[in-house]
Amino acid sequence: MIEVAIIEDDAAIREGLAQLIDAESGMRCKQRHGSVEEALEDRPLGAPEVVLLDIHLPGMLGSEGVALLCARYPQAAVLMLTIYDEQDKVFESLCNGACGYLLKKTPPHKLIEHIREAHAGGAPMSPEIARKVIHLFRQVRPPVEKHSLTPQEVKLLALLADGYSYQNAAGQLDISINTVRNHVRSIYEKLHVHSKSQAVSKALKAGILR
Repeated sequence: MIEVAIIEDDAAIREGLAQLIDAESGMRCKQRHGSVEEALEDRPLGAPEVVLLDIHLPGMLGSEGVALLCARYPQAAVLMLTIYDEQDKVFESLCNGACGYLLKKTPPHKLIEHIREAHAGGAPMSPEIARKVIHLFRQVRPPVEKHSLTPQEVKLLALLADGYSYQNAAGQLDISINTVRNHVRSIYEKLHVHSKSQAVSKALKAGILR
């Protein structure tokens, strides 16, 4: 039985969600709260396994309360619910411990699927939210470090990272095996490494390979 808690200040939405969950086989919703503060003051007999948490709540915002709820119920998966896909709240909530982020317009059958997914260790997100998250991570990814590798050396390193042998990489690039060895020595010198694994690792971290 998946124990679900709902923290939502709109009573009609809160009860509607609770009824939806209680009607589903293998789920139940005993904990229903209108604010984070109310949820933290409650002393339930059992800990929730999935928490549906609204973003815009009276008092403490849901995006801020995630960390407190995760600290109190470390085994619980917290799913954020919101009307709008606000970029700053998405990032704040995920950084504070939320495992997923759903729009309130999510169809009921999809919401049930997402609850099960979160309970199983997944990270469900509405498509609109997922696109926001991808955009956010593209913005905050580390900058590509400057390097002096030639385009040919980068191509060779990419092939080696994919598991190609020197001989096969030479065939792919239409160069000799000796040229491959010369390129490898040059790559090691430029990246200040001493092995293929070190070169690949450093190139990935630096953004040379993606």
